[in-house]
Amino acid sequence: MKYKPFNALTAAALTAAMALSALPASGTATADAADTEDVVFATDFEDGDASKFSKRGDNDTSVIEVIEDSKAPSGSKVMSVSGRDQSWNGPSLSVEGLLEPNVKYTLSVKVKAAWYNTVCVSMQHTPNGADEPQYTNLVKGVSQGDYVTLETSFSFGDKEKDVSIYIETNGEANDLCVDDFKIALAPNKLDKTLVGLKDVYADMFKFGTATTVGEISPSTTQELVKHHFNSLTAGNELKPDSVLDKAACLAMAADGDDTDPQVTLANAAPILDFARDNNISVRGHVLVWHQQTPLWFFKENYDEKGDWVSKEKMLKRMDNYIKNVFAAVKEEYPDVDFYAWDVVNEALTDGGSPREGGFPSQENQYGASPWVKVFGDNSFIKPAFEYAKKYAPEGTKLYYNDYNEYMDKKDAIVKLAQEINSDGHYIDGIGMQSHLNVTNNGGNDPFPTAGMYKAALEKFSKTGLDIQITELDATVDDERYELQAQYYSDIFDAIVAYKDYVSAVVVWGTTDDQSWRTEKNPLLFNKDYEAKPAYFSIIDGIEVPEITTTTKKTTTSTTTKTTTTSTTTATSTAKVTTSAGTTLGTGDILLGDANTDKKVTVADAVAILQSIANKDKYGLSETGKANADCYNTGDGVTAKDAWAIQALDAGKVTSLPVME
Repeated sequence: MKYKPFNALTAAALTAAMALSALPASGTATADAADTEDVVFATDFEDGDASKFSKRGDNDTSVIEVIEDSKAPSGSKVMSVSGRDQSWNGPSLSVEGLLEPNVKYTLSVKVKAAWYNTVCVSMQHTPNGADEPQYTNLVKGVSQGDYVTLETSFSFGDKEKDVSIYIETNGEANDLCVDDFKIALAPNKLDKTLVGLKDVYADMFKFGTATTVGEISPSTTQELVKHHFNSLTAGNELKPDSVLDKAACLAMAADGDDTDPQVTLANAAPILDFARDNNISVRGHVLVWHQQTPLWFFKENYDEKGDWVSKEKMLKRMDNYIKNVFAAVKEEYPDVDFYAWDVVNEALTDGGSPREGGFPSQENQYGASPWVKVFGDNSFIKPAFEYAKKYAPEGTKLYYNDYNEYMDKKDAIVKLAQEINSDGHYIDGIGMQSHLNVTNNGGNDPFPTAGMYKAALEKFSKTGLDIQITELDATVDDERYELQAQYYSDIFDAIVAYKDYVSAVVVWGTTDDQSWRTEKNPLLFNKDYEAKPAYFSIIDGIEVPEITTTTKKTTTSTTTKTTTTSTTTATSTAKVTTSAGTTLGTGDILLGDANTDKKVTVADAVAILQSIANKDKYGLSETGKANADCYNTGDGVTAKDAWAIQALDAGKVTSLPVME
């Protein structure tokens, strides 16, 4: 599917079509309101009031007051935070009575540190059923004695308690000055008339996304997920540091058993509940990983200051941990389809060798492995798959997952998979993380190239194992979204070429602002939930497969595509026909059928928009033009005709034409 770049004219057509998505079912046109910022809370401290902000508990030594500052970003007053003793000391804003759960907000603030320091806006929140609060860094910036602007978005769930937003530092606990603090409702430009990605690729593979509890809490994000994805991966909440129940583990150790790690799914519950309630399959991530696994898990009596355990004890712990995780999901979520699980993650260096032994830290660039520290090598990997095969829910496939899998490491991955299955079938597939880069140092050359990526697919396909694309994103510099779109298109060309070997494609995040690589906007949807050019580039040229459903007709029930209409009304010179596949004679008009394939789908809307952008290259036939004129017939082919087809697909209108 060679991507056809959307030039300015195409973009304008798309914008017009999307703007019209707010039309009521009657088809009456309404003017879009101008984009306005819906501010919920804001202060520049010019009134001398900082009473909304408080210290973070009795042990916080901060002194919070409003002072004069000749270098204030606006006005002359700022909030001063002095006398801080710890980096976490600072001003905290409780959201109780101020903000609502399941709503996405934007936050902006200007912060100055007394000298070079990393300042951070964070959120404290206690998940439902948890005894201890969690702390989430939202955005960071470096102040060198000047004001730095921090901007982020956030949300929280309706079952979370004691939620607050606070400002801290990652370095010295020096004085802070704060100004222009503002929280507003995040824009919502989600267009549900666009065809769902899961529907586009329904005949090829699952199309999924990853999310965290905070990311999925807004109702708009939930709608985005339900519309486009049929697979969910918990971004953090099924990793060992979220699943291990330290208090329960210590209690077991106190009774003399430190080989049976206790687990909890409480941290993952909002994601798993959502998947269950919306019948979305889940990719489990991850059981065995050198990162995000607490040090105490590898120490005697679960004491992080204790001795490292022996290989024998670690094998017992691994066995019981994997058993307990799978027992928990079977018991608590029997109706969720855990179709895949990453058993081992990132065990190989880029050179294909085991990691160095130790605990991951800044000193070793978080590359050291406590598993290698205990075992001396990667001999822990095969037992992990053996245990997972023994305990996994029925139908769950097991994967080795890694990054830079398109480089020389791919040979080591293949060798490792062969070793795991040398005397049985324990590993079912290979997970290609696929964290990619469209631009490098401002240049136009992507890394990896689509050719490199395709070569990796070719090599992995020859193993006979399944392939899943598990963490796909593609960063881009300077918002060069057309270049990003072409790259995504090229990568999907490679994936589709090996579709018989690929069972799932998962993008790592929902919207750009929630991505772990947010500064380079790597995803398919922007912070306002708008589909980016990359979305259109990966659906371009792919026919939406038939998804059978019973639809009410004017005469009788029949099965048809979800992307077609109940009844289409033709002009007076044409037959009245349905989308069930009526054969049309020469000269017959089927309103909406711009590409003249005798059916009405979102592909017709795309054909209209392309023809508007470049009629010489993507011109419609005379019949196609007649069919396309389905909004205010007689006005010619416009972006409103594309909207009418999208509205029909979404159920906003029940027939064509739509008359203003």
